[in-house]
Amino acid sequence: MLRELGEQVRAGETSAVELVRRAYERVGSGNAAVNAVIGMRDEDEAMAEAQALDERVRAGQATGPLAGVPFLVKDNHDLAGMRTTQGTRVLADAAPATRDSLCVARLRAAGAIPIGKTNVPEFCFEGYTGNRTYGVTVNPWAPKWTPGGSSGGSAAAMAAGMVPFATATDGGGSIRIPASFCGLFGIKPTNGLVGRQPLPAWIDYSTDGPIALSMDDLRLLLAIQCGPAPGDPTALPAGLAVRLAGLTDAAAARGGEAGDAAASLGAGGGRRRAPGGRRPSLVLAAPRFVDAGPLPGALPDLFDAALTSLEKDLGLTVEPIAPGEIFGGGRPDDDWLLTCLCEQAAELGRETIEARADLFEPWFLEALREALDTSLEVYVAARRRRFDYARRLDELLGEDRVLVTPTNAVEGIYADGREIGAAAPGTESASFNTGVQNLTGHPALTVPAGVSPNGVPFGLQITGPRFADDLVLAVGCAWERAHPGPSIAPGCDPFAPG
Repeated sequence: MLRELGEQVRAGETSAVELVRRAYERVGSGNAAVNAVIGMRDEDEAMAEAQALDERVRAGQATGPLAGVPFLVKDNHDLAGMRTTQGTRVLADAAPATRDSLCVARLRAAGAIPIGKTNVPEFCFEGYTGNRTYGVTVNPWAPKWTPGGSSGGSAAAMAAGMVPFATATDGGGSIRIPASFCGLFGIKPTNGLVGRQPLPAWIDYSTDGPIALSMDDLRLLLAIQCGPAPGDPTALPAGLAVRLAGLTDAAAARGGEAGDAAASLGAGGGRRRAPGGRRPSLVLAAPRFVDAGPLPGALPDLFDAALTSLEKDLGLTVEPIAPGEIFGGGRPDDDWLLTCLCEQAAELGRETIEARADLFEPWFLEALREALDTSLEVYVAARRRRFDYARRLDELLGEDRVLVTPTNAVEGIYADGREIGAAAPGTESASFNTGVQNLTGHPALTVPAGVSPNGVPFGLQITGPRFADDLVLAVGCAWERAHPGPSIAPGCDPFAPG
């Protein structure tokens, strides 16, 4: 969709003004049902930006591959002129941002036009989306259930057809969890593929990446976002990042605030061709990354059906593997949580946490206080174990194998954050298969692979070798060709010019 919308604007078949106006109408009529959008940019300001882009089109000037395409910004990304509250009362009175985050800047440099911000859980620390400031976001596929978190507002807005795309981040599954629950595509790229600015609280684990309605949209957005950033020592050079992701046909033109320019898409928006053609030598399949018991409900049948399709429809060899064979007795999710909480607490600082204690969610305040009492030795030991987890996954995958799992290990989570059978909100690490890849750096893609009986979509996750994002994307494209279908929730209309 994104490539087509940009081409239509450049060809004069539609206009940026029309697309932006349509997005404001869609949010205005659709947001009350899902509560995905927490604030809108001044419409006159956004329309002026759209009018200026249309004038450049008429003058024959370059406008970028996303010319005139409206989008929403996750509320942990800065958007100049709007507050970044990260779903917490602690930042509810923050001053408006004076500049865009790098991710937003790169999308704007590619021609896209931001119109507002999407909901997140407090400091993006949960697998559902809701907070005391903006309330609960619901899943447009099944309103009793959550769209997931922390990019749940972005995923819900897209699945409801309000915008063609929205920004997302992934520090422990925050792209893949909501993409799975909302029937979308989403990738956590190899750590370092996408440069980060400003640097996140979870220093090594969090990265920007796309949630998308199709694999073509996802690849285009990833091409625009990838590349280094000043001050991020983990980021790969632009040309190398593009090649590793197999995106040489869709490398985005960037400039100005967005930093260095990769190869240009050109006036036509880039050549359309299938990615790479790489195939994994073997598909390993496990229900989980660690042994936390059997999958619940209908998930075993949905997962088995996906494995059958990988063999029958994609012609791949699938070999089951027990969760205990991946990391032995290691508990990477526990180390992920300890590390992230310690780094979040350090960024906030003890003085702020105690002075504003009444503004935090009670469970989160308790977790931050525990993190502040964690010894340096315990924190560093968890950091060191990360290297063993990465080595084990490196050796398991080699150069060209992939590991498939359910993205989420539950059929759904209630909209208020309660797990099935639980009395209080709060999600468990065993409910997801997504934290490991942030810890080890490996790329992981979720693709739609069915719907649970409760109406919540089921996602299949494809984890590949580090720096083999092109392999993961190739499997995703092959899956989409074998399983075409709408990514919009039932009863919602796809985004289109009015």
